[in-house]
Amino acid sequence: MRIDIVTIFPDFFRGPLDYGIIRRAREAGLVTITVHDLRAFAHDRHRTVDDRPFGGGEGMVLKPEPIFECIEAMNIASRDGRASAKQSVVLLSAQGRRFDQKAAAELAGLERIVLICGRYEGVDERVGQYLADRELSVGDYVLSGGELGATVIVDCVTRLVPGAVGNEASTQQESFTTHGVVKSGDGPRSTCASGGLLDYPHYTRPADFRGMTVPEVLASGNHDEIRRWRRRVALEKTLRNRPDLLDEDILSAEDMKLLARIKGGDT
Repeated sequence: MRIDIVTIFPDFFRGPLDYGIIRRAREAGLVTITVHDLRAFAHDRHRTVDDRPFGGGEGMVLKPEPIFECIEAMNIASRDGRASAKQSVVLLSAQGRRFDQKAAAELAGLERIVLICGRYEGVDERVGQYLADRELSVGDYVLSGGELGATVIVDCVTRLVPGAVGNEASTQQESFTTHGVVKSGDGPRSTCASGGLLDYPHYTRPADFRGMTVPEVLASGNHDEIRRWRRRVALEKTLRNRPDLLDEDILSAEDMKLLARIKGGDT
């Protein structure tokens, strides 16, 4: 996979791209990441990339010319041809669709993605209308720019690239991942699958730490019971912290019964 990042602060990425899974994926040749300085495509003596918006308003807006020239210099497919070429140009913006695990999986299936980091009060609307093919936001809050959001997306997408994570099965059992769900059956097949819910609690040795003990079921060796326990506590945690994730499309008949019992106080 190839990832291009367009930013006015290229040095920002010197740290985040040099550690952990991203570094290993780059060294293994699984992911190529190139950071482009947007100011290199501004042609005035001050390398100006922003201007005041038409109609007035506070703050400055990124100009279209440098961004269009930067993307065009990459020889990326035209907007109409990107789907077949497995490419995407992404504008990072507070007005974009919320980035989630599904969006990460979509991007991970591509061969090349370009991330345009917004700044100031926004980006000239023509960038979103005619250049980018999708607009993403990493959350319902406002950042100073798209650099942090781009870093989040790079990390999330990279770990989904085959070979980037040592144990690839681990990416299928995490929070927000729906793999392993069987809607009409008895919940996720695996004892380790989160099945679209928040992750269940994890414990390791010692089994008794300062009087705080590991639930007995986890040491029982009964995989069916372990799976049921993990699913129940995952439902409890999701109901408590992220009830918006309790989509009936990922809940089995057993899940619905467990959820009814949890809401009724019978845990």
